[in-house]
Formats: sequence, structure tokens, C-alpha cells
Amino acid sequence: MSDTHAANRREDLRLITGRGRYTADWNLPGQLHAGFLRSDRAHAEIVSLNVKPALECRGVVAVFTGADALAAGYTQFPSLMTFTGRGGAAILKPERPALAAGKVRFVGETVAMVVAESALAAQDALGAIDIEYNDLPPAVSVEDALAAGAPQLHANVPRNVCFEWESGDAAAVTKAFEQAAHVTRLKPVTTRVAPNPMEPRACLISYDAASDSYDIYSCSQGINMLRRQFSVLTGVPEEKLRLHLHDVGGSFGQRSAVYPEYAAQMIAAKKLGRPVKWISSRSEGFLSDSHGRGIDIAGELALDRDSSFLAARYHFDCDMGAYLTPTGCVSHLRNPATCMTGVYRIPALYGSFRVVLTNTAPVAAYRGAGRPDIAYAVERLVDQAASELKIDRDELRRRNFIPLDAFPYKTPTMGVYEQSDFAGCLDKALKAADWSGFAPRRAAAVKRGKLRGIGMATVIEGTGAGIYPKDQVAIEFDAQGKLTVYTVSLSSGQGHETTFAAIVANTLGVAPEAVTLRESVQGKDLTGNHTGGSRSLVGAGSVCKLAAQKLIEQARPLAAEELELEPSQIDYSEGAFHQRGGEKMIGLLDLAQKHAGRNPHPLDLVAEGTVGSTFPNGCHIAEVEVDPETGVTEIVSYVAVDDSGNVIDHSVVEGQVHGGVAQGAGQVFGEHVMYDHGSGQLLTGSFSDYFMPRAGFIRDIQINDHPVPSKTNVLGAKGVGESGCTASLPTLANATLDALRPLGIQHLDMPLTPSKLWHAMQAAKTK
Repeated sequence: MSDTHAANRREDLRLITGRGRYTADWNLPGQLHAGFLRSDRAHAEIVSLNVKPALECRGVVAVFTGADALAAGYTQFPSLMTFTGRGGAAILKPERPALAAGKVRFVGETVAMVVAESALAAQDALGAIDIEYNDLPPAVSVEDALAAGAPQLHANVPRNVCFEWESGDAAAVTKAFEQAAHVTRLKPVTTRVAPNPMEPRACLISYDAASDSYDIYSCSQGINMLRRQFSVLTGVPEEKLRLHLHDVGGSFGQRSAVYPEYAAQMIAAKKLGRPVKWISSRSEGFLSDSHGRGIDIAGELALDRDSSFLAARYHFDCDMGAYLTPTGCVSHLRNPATCMTGVYRIPALYGSFRVVLTNTAPVAAYRGAGRPDIAYAVERLVDQAASELKIDRDELRRRNFIPLDAFPYKTPTMGVYEQSDFAGCLDKALKAADWSGFAPRRAAAVKRGKLRGIGMATVIEGTGAGIYPKDQVAIEFDAQGKLTVYTVSLSSGQGHETTFAAIVANTLGVAPEAVTLRESVQGKDLTGNHTGGSRSLVGAGSVCKLAAQKLIEQARPLAAEELELEPSQIDYSEGAFHQRGGEKMIGLLDLAQKHAGRNPHPLDLVAEGTVGSTFPNGCHIAEVEVDPETGVTEIVSYVAVDDSGNVIDHSVVEGQVHGGVAQGAGQVFGEHVMYDHGSGQLLTGSFSDYFMPRAGFIRDIQINDHPVPSKTNVLGAKGVGESGCTASLPTLANATLDALRPLGIQHLDMPLTPSKLWHAMQAAKTK
């Protein structure tokens, strides 16, 4: 495997020169356009809904409402929850009609759909719909929803709590805390954020009456998972749902689920007999795309007199918004529980979880999907303990790391960690960041009137999980004998065309240009998982290697026949079959061309594999400077050392880590979806109100590898797509609080905006 930098990712030229094909680029003959009337209030009964004025508008073909959604039965969205809660209780799933029926429960909920000859005509007609509401009090925050006498969002979800769950041994933790010499307590909050992919959400759907089937064009993370969700929601068999997926302009977990708008389009396409297209605006995205994070965490860490960790206890209140999404609940529970011990040997561990509904946009998986949340809680707690005990932060971590001889390590909750070297990552990061030389840099900053801080985080995350038991990859040869690889996973910026093609090409010993990758192609009927959870390389990438190895063996008899030798008399290397001890040879691709035109091609194949969970980990260190006069924070240094297993293409790894760190920095220093407490109105509904990291926000980042190859897959890969996001949240928060700690400031919740920091510093001066 090569760890050298590639000159270019193969997909980049096509994408940056406008030759990509995104959902909005698809058009079908006779297509209509949809526009959605969205609730302008957070909680209300729909008293009346008059769509006749809209029907009279120019270009309008039809208007659909909640009555149509109920008639179609499109009310039960799928859930990936596979386990029961406290006392064996099942999760309470509220109904969610594709168009609101009877009630609205968050600002932005779809109430009616206008279908017209043009997108502008549909948009114009929305204002003609006459709707009357009876306002109800909203519960905007978890505290509101859990309070005595809180407004109830759904009749079948008492107290607005749809699930309670626990992991670990509560009794063992209680006993350990009773014996502790010191207990550190903290209540970190991972704020609700809006993923905001570059490509707005979009969908085009047509219906074929003859076969009673649908063609669906949408942005997605993979064909199988989305098709199954469409089927569960609508009752349409999967074989009657043809999905057409191509380029995706960012995803971050937000594209993994079916949305109400798509189901409404299916109703319209069937009834009207014409394709229906919808492209979201950015403001609609803020309102109705799934949000991420949004977990209130209370953490406690017990230590003995030697500062060894005895036990940890966490309570999670997970804000799911007004409805459950397919991925939100499971990712906010399973992923934190899997890595609740962090990188530390903690003998007793316990976590309790509540899934709470509020009058806000639904929450789903977002880059890291629960992993950054638990990493943030664990690493903030460890830093706070070091401060309270006046122990060096690196020393406290080193003292409590899971040692090398303890792997595979079964955690007290639900994780089984594979071989890792936490101390090695820490040592490499300390050296790269010049940790020991920080004091002079801090002193120099003071002379310039700045507060300089340094922070670290040592984190781990579980990857490799999927809803399908195996991953399949197909290799096929066309009429000219050219090689194409087919996978289920679908890139949304991860560089699959570069990485997967390189795996196949390196295994075969041919040029990467000889391999073409196609992902999530309708009609291939491959089993496999979508892109998500840092699993694409681990899963689909590993099977790409297995497929290439299978191809060599499948081609061996044909090569022997061509060379007039026995299969046992030939070897394979550098893209060709060679006579052992002789001069005869034939290239694999030449052999494929000799059989071009045969249908099927004799070298076509499907390979499959099942991979276990992997655990990428690492240590990140950052330095920041805070301006006491303005509260503005500057990231002046960032060092990442990651164990992502074997690296296939370092430029892709760097892009993934850098992007993840930037997303984490955005959340730490500004990103925060905010609703008005009294009305439930969204206050951050545009880029004028919602902070986003920009170019230059992190000007310099050192990215280093410390690979410990995984034994769960043939590549030895562990995944890297979420590492930067997982580690940067606690790293940057710890660095900023280190800058403020000389003023007596011990904890602040994200986002650490200039205003928040300035007010905290002013209050500290007053004290």
C-alpha cells in the first residue's frame, strides 16, 4: 500500500470543472415541480387548510395535503433501532405523516405540497394557501420537554421521553465512587448543529403505471439503505423502487435517510402520471434537513490517591427534535456506549440515556454520530481532573491508558477494542507539537497582549458497523475488455474513485487508469452497506482487494489455456501471468480483451466479505490565542496524529482529517442551531445568522500517521473519515480553556464565540 501523495484525486478534475452530475442535474420529459408549504410555528393544531386559491394560480397542477399522506399510509418512518430499553421496553415511535395532518410540531414541517409546471409557479402558489392554526405552547429545549406540565408532542409518548436505556454496571460504579479519593464532575453539552452540505437536498421521482414501480433520483449515501427505507415508509416492494444515484455534494450522515418530501413526491407522481422534481433552497435546508449532535451530558470521574481512574458515570439527554429519524436515536446511544471508556482503563463504567422529543427539527446522524460527543465528554472530564489535581495533562492520560498488553480489550460497556498504541500516538504528537516548549510561546503571547493556551485529546471511535451482514463488490468487463468495479458504498467527497481503484490496481499490478469505479448502480443487486461511520474503506475497500485476488485466480485457467500450459505451471505478478521458468506470458488485461464480446464475460465475478468493528484512534494537540479585548480566538497550531490503520492514499487521508478538524472547529467556535425559547422560531436560519468555518480558519495543520494495522480486514485499515471531527471538539475546547484558566475560568459550553469569551473574561476580572 502506498503512503505517498497522489498528484490528483481521479474525481477532482471532473467535479471542479462542472462535469459532475448531481441530483438537480437530472431531468425527465414532462416533469413537474414541487414546492412545499412549511409550518411557520413550532407547535399548533391545524384548524383549517384551504388550498383552492393555490389551485387557481397560473401553472399549478395539483396541491397535496396531510389527507393525501394519510390516505397513502405514509406515516411510519423507519428506525434502525435494534435493541430494547430499560426493562425490555421498546422505543415509542410517534407517527409522522409525510405531510402534516392535524398538528404541526416544528417550524419548517411540511404541511402542503404544490405541484406546478415550473418551480417558480409552485413557489408563488404557496402564498395563496389559506391556513389557520390554533397555537400550542412549544417545548424547545430538553429541559422544557422534561419539565412538569410540559406540553406533550405526541399522545403515545408520555413525558416526551420515547426511550430510556442504560449500559454498564451501576452498582459497581456506585461502590467505586464511595471508595474514591477524588471525584471530578462536569456537564458538557454538544450543541445542536446544521450539517449544511454544499449540495442542497433534492429529489426527482417518476411512476410507471404498467409495472407499478418508481424511478427515484436523489442524493444519498448508498443505494441499498435508502431503497429499504423508501420501502418501509411506503410499503412499496424494494424491487419496484429503482434508485438512480451519482455524484453527491457532501453528506455527513444527513443523506442516509428518507425524507417526508420524497414520500409526498411519490404520491404526486403516481396520481398525476408525470415526474415530480424538487430542489431545496438553503433556507429550507436550515429548517427541515436533519440536524446533528444536541446532547446534554453529565459526567463524573472517580480517581484513587494515585490518580488512577476507578470509575466513570455519565447521563445523556438526547434531543431528537419533533420526530425520530432512522439514524438519530441509535447513533446517539450505541456509539457513545461503545467508546464510553475512551482510551482509558476504567474498571467500572455506567451510562444512562434518555431520548427526548422537542418542538424542533429532527436530529439524525452527523459526522461521527455520537462518537465526537462521547470523546468531548471524556476528554473534557480528564482535562478538568488534571486541573483539579494539578497533574500534567499528558501524565494523567499516560497513567491511565489501556496498555499494549491488554488488547483485545473488552470495555465495561459494549466495546471490544483491537490492538492500538495510545502512548505511541501521544508521544509522537507531543514531539510534533513541541509540547514541552510551550511556556516561552505563552510568555511571548502575553507580551503581545494575548492569552495563549494549549490543549490535547486522546480519542478512539468505533467504525465498521453496518446494517447488512456483508459487503459485495462486482468486477465486470465490457465489450472492449475494459475493467469496471461496482460497489454499494457511494462517495460524497471521500475520494472512492481514487482509493478503491488504487486497491484493485495495486492488487492486480496494473495502472490505476485501467480500473473504473461505479458506485450504487441500479440493477447490480449487490448486498452491502452505504457510506457512513468511517466504514467504506474497511468494508467495501477490503472487498475490492478480495475481488481483485479472486479475479487473478478466476483468470488463471484461461491464461494457462492461452499459454498452452497447466495452471500449476504459471505465476502471476506485475499484471501478467508468467510461465514458471520460461518466457511465455500474457497480461491480465490482454487476456480480458481476447475474450471481449462474450456475454457474460468469463472473468466477470462477485466477491464478498464480512468485516468486524475497527477502532481508529489518535492524539491531537492545538494551540490557540485569545484576544482579551475582543474575545476572538485564533487557532495558531494544530497537530494530528492518527492511527487509522494502513493508509492507501495519504492525500485522501489528509483531506478527510483536515475537513473533519475544520467541522469540529466550526462547532467549537461558532456553529449552533438556536430556537427562540418562547415561540420556537429558528433564529439561525441562514448563513447571516449561522456561523460556518471558512478557508483560512485553520491555516496550518500537521497530519501524521501512527498506524497499527487492523486484523479485522485484509487491508489492515481502521477508517479515518470522522477522526478529525471526533478529536477536534475536545482538543480545541481544552486549548481555549487552558488559555482562560489563569483567569479562573474552568468550563464554558460550546460555542466559544467571541461574545461568550469576552463576557466570561469580564466576569472573571470582576471576581
